[in-house]
Amino acid sequence: MPYVISDIMPPTEQVDGRFYTSKRAFRAVGRANGLTEVGTEKLKPNVQRASTTTAAKNARREAVKQAIEKVRSG
Repeated sequence: MPYVISDIMPPTEQVDGRFYTSKRAFRAVGRANGLTEVGTEKLKPNVQRASTTTAAKNARREAVKQAIEKVRSG
């Protein structure tokens, strides 16, 4: 037997003050008001990546060492 997800839900209040029993209607009102439903949002890919060159790694290590020394001395 196929698995069917029902559109019916317990009455839930949306930001407009109305109660909805339909998931589709509830989500439509949320989208219309600019809300993001947690778990269904599409994340943008992380375009900026850390450099993996040896010089960049060494620079990061040195920056971390300096920050640790600064915290310990002050």
